[in-house]
Amino acid sequence: MNSLNAALLVNCIGFAVGMALYGLLGAMVLQHRGQERARFAHKLLLVTSLLGLIWNVGEMSVFVLGDFGTSANLAFLTATAYSALGFLPSVVVHSAQNGEARWTPLTYIAYAVSSFAATLHFVAAASGSVVPSSFGLMVLILGAVSLAVGLVFVYFRQTLTQRAIWTTALLIFAVSGLHFVDKREGSSWLIELVAHQSSLPLALAILYQNYRFAFADLFLKRAVSLILLSMVAFGLYVLVAAPLLRYHETHDRNDVLAISLILILWIATALVYPSLHRLAVLFVDKVVLQRIDYAQLQTELTETFENLGSSNDVLDVASGRLAEALTSEGSKWYEIAERHDRGTATFVDFQPDRVEVFVPTAEPPYFQIELSKFHGGRRLLSDEITMLASISLAAARRIDALRVIHERCEQEYREQEISKLAAEAQLTALRAQVNPHFLFNALTTIGYLIRSSPERAFETLLQLTRLLRGVLRSSDEFCTLGEELKIIESYLDIEKARFEERLTVEIDVSDEIAKMRIPALILQPIVENAIKHGISENRSGGHIGISAEIDDAGEKLVIEVSDTGSGKGDLDVDEPYGVGLSNVRGRLRSYYGPDAGLGLEIDENGHTVATITLPVTSPTGRKTSRPKVARI
Repeated sequence: MNSLNAALLVNCIGFAVGMALYGLLGAMVLQHRGQERARFAHKLLLVTSLLGLIWNVGEMSVFVLGDFGTSANLAFLTATAYSALGFLPSVVVHSAQNGEARWTPLTYIAYAVSSFAATLHFVAAASGSVVPSSFGLMVLILGAVSLAVGLVFVYFRQTLTQRAIWTTALLIFAVSGLHFVDKREGSSWLIELVAHQSSLPLALAILYQNYRFAFADLFLKRAVSLILLSMVAFGLYVLVAAPLLRYHETHDRNDVLAISLILILWIATALVYPSLHRLAVLFVDKVVLQRIDYAQLQTELTETFENLGSSNDVLDVASGRLAEALTSEGSKWYEIAERHDRGTATFVDFQPDRVEVFVPTAEPPYFQIELSKFHGGRRLLSDEITMLASISLAAARRIDALRVIHERCEQEYREQEISKLAAEAQLTALRAQVNPHFLFNALTTIGYLIRSSPERAFETLLQLTRLLRGVLRSSDEFCTLGEELKIIESYLDIEKARFEERLTVEIDVSDEIAKMRIPALILQPIVENAIKHGISENRSGGHIGISAEIDDAGEKLVIEVSDTGSGKGDLDVDEPYGVGLSNVRGRLRSYYGPDAGLGLEIDENGHTVATITLPVTSPTGRKTSRPKVARI
């Protein structure tokens, strides 16, 4: 295959690919039309598609009809094709206004240059001169260079990237136009290809400015796939088919074998296309767009959700990251009344100007994320819809988990409040419960002392007042052991006035231990129990001892209340703990759980011993080291 035939073959393939690409561009714009903010861009892209189709179809027709040796005059067809090519730079200038439909002086100049060049082509065709007109092509070349310079200065506020794209596209068009003026057809198949397809950079420039998502996802991927497929088909023909067919012509020809070879290569191109398309997609996503990895985004968001503590935070992060990933200028989330029960696929509802992502929580309230104002007229593809559905499910699962955690916390809080109220009620009952028998006995003793010893009666009355004030004044659940002992001492002083020398008391508690905090009124029912069931039932009275110390492990505070009364204490077989001591044991269980307890026993001397065991705590309620115990 000589260079001329190679150039003609490449031109034919190039024009076929050009028709496919411009046709794809037109179909893409028509399919996604209707977005208000992109209507002007749609019109320009439709015009670009139409001009590109006229150029490629016209030139292809000239090649084909010329090969068939038709006698028809192709001058006007050539003039039409080159006129369509000449108007593409004007459309580029028009689209450089960031989607604004206004006309600027530079726009008028561009269309005037294109119209003048087209007129020269048709005049040449009508006069029988060479078409395209060399003067008309020079006008286009000089006009493209001038327009490139004008764009740089007129649209200086645009980014450097935007200006570079316009300038590069116009200069490529201008340089390639020199080939048509030179008239050296077939000198190089590469020059032929670049020259005849110089309009493509203009179309890509328009797409990049006004339809960036379509440029990348809907057009460029397909365009690259088609170009790769054409290159593979061309390579198979040049490297495989052409040598075999030339060898085939050296001996007996068999057209069936030749046709079979072409069909085999045709099928091979069809089989390799999926791989070529994946390669094109990878190239556009990673190199051109530098698009983020959706699988990685889903993993990162799922991990981020696990560290968030509220539904609002989850929805804020999800909507913000999705808007960033999908180039959305507007994002928000809101509650909705009804759940979407139409399957996972309908979690994502795509509209022309927005997308609604339903967050499928298990229970109301339900939520929906809305993304709008997509950059460059973006359209979601299947992998992006799948990504949105997966992230919405991950967000919903985290919100459900947070709701469960919140409900459990609320339940535990309610249980704690109930337990606290119950403890407070018990404490209040204890304070209000100061044994009526004790009060009656104390008042009877005071009445008796008024007659026999008014001074002792007065002192006993003061002790009773001090006791009642200490019991009823404080509302705290905890107090120090020393404060509790003061109330006990007041109580026992009153009882001494009643029992006189028949009651003796010994309190053995160090100053350090006296600072430890214990539940309020936890000892008073035990001491009262010892007086009631031990001392009062023994005619000779008895002795009450109160002691407190830290166990050998340094972790428990052990308080003992013993009496030498009747030897029965409160150890009744049917109700071993009685009402008062059951109350004490219930309060200990409520405060400390299994770490505290109350025990009653009869020692070897027949004395009743009540033992309270508590965790060692400081006056602030924290664990403390074991203090030194001093007997007093």
